[in-house]
Amino acid sequence: MSFDVLPGDPASPVILHVPHAAREIVASGLFPATIGRELDHLTDAHTDLIAGAAADAARTRPWIFVNRLSRLVVDPERFVDDEMVQAGMGPVYTHGHAGDRLRPDDPARDAGLLKTYLEPYAEAMATLVDERLAATGRAIVLDVHSYPTERLPYELHGDGPRPPVCLGTDSFHTPPELVAAARAVFPDTALDSPFAGCYVPLRHLRRNPEVAALMIEIRRDQYMTEPGGPPTTGLTTVAGALAALVDSIP
Repeated sequence: MSFDVLPGDPASPVILHVPHAAREIVASGLFPATIGRELDHLTDAHTDLIAGAAADAARTRPWIFVNRLSRLVVDPERFVDDEMVQAGMGPVYTHGHAGDRLRPDDPARDAGLLKTYLEPYAEAMATLVDERLAATGRAIVLDVHSYPTERLPYELHGDGPRPPVCLGTDSFHTPPELVAAARAVFPDTALDSPFAGCYVPLRHLRRNPEVAALMIEIRRDQYMTEPGGPPTTGLTTVAGALAALVDSIP
């Protein structure tokens, strides 16, 4: 499988969603010369380690859903009508972080990639949310991301604040108390800057208020060497804060 579901406590409604941590590439039409540089700049490096350490430290272990393929193959958080299509970075990227061409246009190839990788991923994530709803009456999706200290050319809304932690919200799925809990453990944050929104499976999107969601975007200088380098001691601090957020959810 191109993703893993790591079980948590049966009583936990919390899912740590890690979509962009992987560097694994499969045949998908990418120009080989572009891959290394793009992986360094676009991978949310070590966010899987952050989620794992947070789960280990939490009093009630959350569930983890982690993508094992690079977002350069298929980005599971992009839709065919996403605004990032205009930058060549819809579900299947044709362009990279600086606007360079990554693969030729090929609608048949893209349809195959979506069927093979994106559709099973989306269905499995929706099923995990369904299971948490059935078991606990609600589901809380914490989307674990990172972003570069300096704005990259592809960013459509990168001219705002770049705090140590950006909290991405949705007007329907992000309750104020969840934002307040995140701000209590991450002391220096901004809402929806430089990245906005959060991931909710389509079959629950704007339909089910029992599904709550918040995106946690960690500025990379807080926990790693940029771009694409090893983690620093800051990773433990960030993971501890994420564990505290998980523990603050009743």
